[in-house]
Amino acid sequence: MRERDDEQVILEARRHGIVLVGPLLRALVLAVAGGLLLLVPWPGSVGAPVVIGIAACLALRCVWRWEATRLVVTRERVLLSTGIVRRRQAGVRFARLGTVEVEQTLLGRLLGYGTLVAGDLEVSCIARPREVGRLVERLAG
Repeated sequence: MRERDDEQVILEARRHGIVLVGPLLRALVLAVAGGLLLLVPWPGSVGAPVVIGIAACLALRCVWRWEATRLVVTRERVLLSTGIVRRRQAGVRFARLGTVEVEQTLLGRLLGYGTLVAGDLEVSCIARPREVGRLVERLAG
């Protein structure tokens, strides 16, 4: 996750759990539809395990993506690291940072998540965005 061994990690965090709500609800609806297919007479009930399996795969995929996405703040930069099989990193060095912005909806303020915009890097649904924004500003200054 670090470019150099001497780069000290100050903060490493996942995105807020709110990102799981939509995909897990869709997977739940699909699983319920699969369960209802079990009530249909024989030819129709054959598809139930397939539909339920697809729902389980969708749920697993969204949780896996959430687990694999990390916001990393070091002494020199802010990074967003995503992916498991194909790892991707986007980052901005503090020397080229510019402004740091925090955007929060009403629901985001109530649940403690928001979007952090640090230079060219935008991270949506980050937990405690104001604290993270203040940390980034302090390290950049």
